[in-house]
Amino acid sequence: MKAKQMMDKNFIYGTVNDSINDVSKIMEDHKVFTYPILDSDMKLVGWVTSLDITRGLRENKDIVSEVMHSFEEVWTIYEGEQARLAVIETTNRKLVSIPVLNKEDQVIGIIRSFDMIKTFSDLYDIKVYKLYEAMLKSLKGVNWQDLMEASAVVSTKQTGIKITPEEYEENIKKATFGEAIWATRGLENFFAGLISVGELVIARKIGRARK
Repeated sequence: MKAKQMMDKNFIYGTVNDSINDVSKIMEDHKVFTYPILDSDMKLVGWVTSLDITRGLRENKDIVSEVMHSFEEVWTIYEGEQARLAVIETTNRKLVSIPVLNKEDQVIGIIRSFDMIKTFSDLYDIKVYKLYEAMLKSLKGVNWQDLMEASAVVSTKQTGIKITPEEYEENIKKATFGEAIWATRGLENFFAGLISVGELVIARKIGRARK
């Protein structure tokens, strides 16, 4: 997923000469905690947070330029870059939102932390069945029954609970990606299981070919 697919195109912004009082009201009305400051070409010149506005009001500052962070202090991402970079930097730098730039360095959107949460929520709702269908397409010469049989074997080995291929298939038709992650106690364990299934399917295929 690219950054432009996660960003919000409908964002508010201000200029360096905006009054702190006005910006305070705008941010409150729109319920935002960050506010990009742009020039006439839509290029980023500064960044204001709700904390900056609070400080400006307390210190009796007049205009945004007196409290804003300069362009050099702001972490940005280009629209064609991977959205995961925004997720990583938001976590590492404890950011609330990130401006998205085009090739001309114009701000064309904002990625906010809740945009990330919504995206992940949508991904978590994907049925596990769909992931296995995608996996099947990448395993040449393997059919669905082969995949279910291998999955049942791996599941039985990992959980200690015997399950048939038919029961396993029924389970993945009902379960979502998010539920599977919780059930396997983490993303790494879930994908480790998928890798084990793939390895077993291929090993069985090679074994049949040698007979």
